[in-house]
Amino acid sequence: MTDSSAAGAAVYSPFTLALYDAWVLGISNRYAWRCPTKEVLLPFFRANTGLRHLDIGVGTGYYLANAQLPADTQITLLDLNPSSLEAARRRIDRPGTRTLQHDVMTPIPGDELFDSISLFYLLHCLPGPLDAKAAIFGTLKHNLQPGGVLFGATILGDEAGHNGFGRKLMAVYNKKGIFGNRGDTQLGFEAHLRQHFRDVTLKREGKVLLFRAAQPIV
Repeated sequence: MTDSSAAGAAVYSPFTLALYDAWVLGISNRYAWRCPTKEVLLPFFRANTGLRHLDIGVGTGYYLANAQLPADTQITLLDLNPSSLEAARRRIDRPGTRTLQHDVMTPIPGDELFDSISLFYLLHCLPGPLDAKAAIFGTLKHNLQPGGVLFGATILGDEAGHNGFGRKLMAVYNKKGIFGNRGDTQLGFEAHLRQHFRDVTLKREGKVLLFRAAQPIV
C-alpha cells in the first residue's frame, strides 16, 4: 500500500459512505462535474458489464446494485478500504459476490480473468502524475478474458475548465489527498489507453471522461 493511494481510500468511512450517494452521485455529479449519474454514468456502466465482472474502487456499490444485471453475473469487488467493500457487498446483496482488499497500484494476485473490469471514479483519486496512475492500464489488461473490456469514468483536472463549484471541490479534495487529478487530461488518458489497447473509445460528458478499451496489446 502506498501512502498516497491510502489517502484517497481512507476518506470512505462508514459515515462518509452513508452520505456518498446524495453528495457525490447526486449533487456533485450534476452540478460540479456536469455528468448526471442516472442519465449518463449508470447506462454506460450497464452497457459494458460482462458476466464475470471485476469492480475496482467500489464506492457504495451503487452501480452494481442498480444496473439490473443478469442473475448469473459473477461479481468481484476490489478496493483498498474494507468499509467500502463491506458496504458494497451488502448493498449488492448477490450470492457469490467476492471481495478483495487490495491496492490497485500493484498487480492483482492470482491469474483470474474477467469479461469486464470497471474503474468508476477511481483514477482521479489515485496519486499523480497521470503517467504513474495510468500504469494500471498495462497491468489490468492481463486480467481480461479474450474479448473482455476495461471501462470507467474519471473527473478531469484543471484543463477541463471547471465551474466555481467544481473549482472549490477540486481545491479542497486535492489539498486533502482525496483527489490527485489536477494534471489529468483527456489527451493524456487517451495516449496511455492506446498504448495498451487497440480498440479505445472516449467520450467527455461535462468534466468527466468516459472510456472503454478492448483488444489488449500484448
